[in-house]
Amino acid sequence: MSEAPRLAEGFERIRGELELPEEFPAAVLEEAERAASAALPSLPDRTDLPLLTVDPPGSMDLDQALCIEERPRGFRVWYAIADVGSFVRPGGAIDAEARKRGETVYMPDTRVPLHPAVLSEGAASLLPGVTRPAALWCLDLDADGRTIGADVTRALVRSRERLDYDYVQAALDTGTADGTLRLLPVVGALRSELERERGGVSLPTPEQEVVAHGDGYRVEFRTPLPAEAWNAQISLMTGMAAAAMMLDAEMGVLRTLPPAPRETSDRVRRIAAALGVPWADGESFGEAVANLDPKIPANAAFLRESAALLRGAGYTAFNGEPPKDATHAAVAAPYAHVTAPLRRLVDRYGTEVCLAVAEGVPVPEPVQQALEELPSLMTGAGHRASAVERACVDLVEAFVLRDKVGQTFDAVVVDVQEGRPGGVVQITDPAVVARCDGDGLPLGEKIQVRLTRADLTTREVRFTVA
Repeated sequence: MSEAPRLAEGFERIRGELELPEEFPAAVLEEAERAASAALPSLPDRTDLPLLTVDPPGSMDLDQALCIEERPRGFRVWYAIADVGSFVRPGGAIDAEARKRGETVYMPDTRVPLHPAVLSEGAASLLPGVTRPAALWCLDLDADGRTIGADVTRALVRSRERLDYDYVQAALDTGTADGTLRLLPVVGALRSELERERGGVSLPTPEQEVVAHGDGYRVEFRTPLPAEAWNAQISLMTGMAAAAMMLDAEMGVLRTLPPAPRETSDRVRRIAAALGVPWADGESFGEAVANLDPKIPANAAFLRESAALLRGAGYTAFNGEPPKDATHAAVAAPYAHVTAPLRRLVDRYGTEVCLAVAEGVPVPEPVQQALEELPSLMTGAGHRASAVERACVDLVEAFVLRDKVGQTFDAVVVDVQEGRPGGVVQITDPAVVARCDGDGLPLGEKIQVRLTRADLTTREVRFTVA
């Protein structure tokens, strides 16, 4: 049997085990078709803005379009967000189904979308060359990149170009970037520096990614390009502006993360010292990891261990007095999800709150009524999406190693737990992270391991010290 059918069976089993929704009900599809074919709403025309999108190759569900302008004392960032609220009727069939799904789930062989494709890849998507309704953010920054003004309003926009990260990075590296692309690293770097100053953190950890390979798939370690980090800073900046609006209005839903417990922080500090990772007194965690090279074994182990400091994120809704714990520890500021409404339910509601606040009108009653339930809906959807991603990686890891049981590999010990035997090792070729049996595994050091299990049914990969 070729690779594709065997893996397809495994992916199908994952969909069943984790109860992913299948096709959209007929009523949802009918409502989506009607919404997609309706005339454009009567909104201010800002199709003059030279907006562009930057997404992974082949993406059709385009949530954000960007334009950056240089000004005498700083910058102006225009950030158009797909206006899903113009297509989804509160209490309607699409709305009800989206509340069940929570977010789009991506798998190697397919995706399970939040909204029907006629909207998410069509009428609501900010595709190039077509006029679309959008929530248009206008963010004014000073010369240091600090936000000095923020507004959002509904408008009609038209993206000029659909770009991917590789293209953007190549244009910047070769010096051929102009306009928005030329300014993206400027503003992105300023925002990154402000993030470090306020104690925020972006972990430079390579991601395990399942990619197509021949008639099957393989797992690779992928380090995000600088262009991705700069683009992410624009989204973070917008989410921070949205959170500030919500807190001022005493209504909204925030993405929150409490500070790590003291014992966790102390443990991570001890691990840094043991691995020889520099972390000066008075230096924040974000400053300590900002320039770490994850290709160095000790750094890779530290980055994996230090992720414990960033666990426990959730959503906090409020309608009245703002929450006492309104900050996201990794952002080091209040923050809200508003920039991906095609793919994440909460963003549509957050955007509707901000649009009302900016206009000075009451937040629509259906939006207010939905706020209380959103945290539990999004938490459940997030757990399911994470479980699907992990299961797919585990399946492909087991598949690529299925004929290599008994063979030895070079590995790096990236995780050990006090009082528990064994640990977690990282293999470079193929790109696998799995449990390893053995006593006294040396954290952050290279060892040789032998593969003892690669089970396609249980999706378990296991090593032992060679």
